[in-house]
Amino acid sequence: MNLKERIQQEYANLSKGQQKAAKYLLDNPREFAVRSASEIGIQAGVSETTVIRFCYSIKLSGFSELQKIIREQLLFNESSLGNYISRKLELAEQPHFLASVMEQDRQHMQETIRNISEKDFQHAVEQLVQTDKIYISGMRSSFSAANWLTFTLGLVRGNVQLLRPETDDLLATLSEMTSQSTLIAISFHRYLKETIKIAQLAKEQGVTVIGITDSLLAPIREHADIIFQIYSSEKSTIDTAPALFSLLNAIVAGVSIKDKDRFKKRKQQYEKLNADYFFADGGMTE
Repeated sequence: MNLKERIQQEYANLSKGQQKAAKYLLDNPREFAVRSASEIGIQAGVSETTVIRFCYSIKLSGFSELQKIIREQLLFNESSLGNYISRKLELAEQPHFLASVMEQDRQHMQETIRNISEKDFQHAVEQLVQTDKIYISGMRSSFSAANWLTFTLGLVRGNVQLLRPETDDLLATLSEMTSQSTLIAISFHRYLKETIKIAQLAKEQGVTVIGITDSLLAPIREHADIIFQIYSSEKSTIDTAPALFSLLNAIVAGVSIKDKDRFKKRKQQYEKLNADYFFADGGMTE
């Protein structure tokens, strides 16, 4: 029996205060997962004692067990694609579908800005400027972002490597990492074990780990020195893409400004190459 079923079964037997706590839980599972019983009580409009008694009423040992179940059932077992489709079906019922989708993206970016402290951002930029080598890990839905960041940071500062478990000897690569290296690990729901393991092993090598994820509860948090949370109103990795790429663009921009002399030098090196060999002219010349 999952948590929702457990609540539904016992709901009629709950006091009015406990029913308020139950409704708040079903509407705001993430809040229950990260906040204390007293904080939940304030937000739900009940006492801390009521929150704890609610746990007992649904046959749990206490608030800690409730949090554990929430993290397992309500956060990590949802379907990313299912949430994405259901949300877009809601938007499709409104006029101006294009504007509605882009407005949702804007809201996600705004919330992401609120989630990220300027101090953490500047710390990450400084680390990426000073580090000897940057390794980037991101798989499945995170791969396109990891690939883009590898290419773009490579243009700006060089010595950036995308980790590809399907072709790389990861153990050999990890053994080359040092305390002067930095790993950027992009990990979104459903949190692939490979990315988490890479971050763990890199951390054991003394590597500075920057985690980018969609939840402060995500497993990557245990191994990250700096963590950035990308906001999404639903558990959908697809919906995180606009805010994710906006953050990555800000990181690249920050590195290019902070390390402008190296960026200028690399730009000059690129311009010395015979670009005609690599690029086709887009128009006719006379």
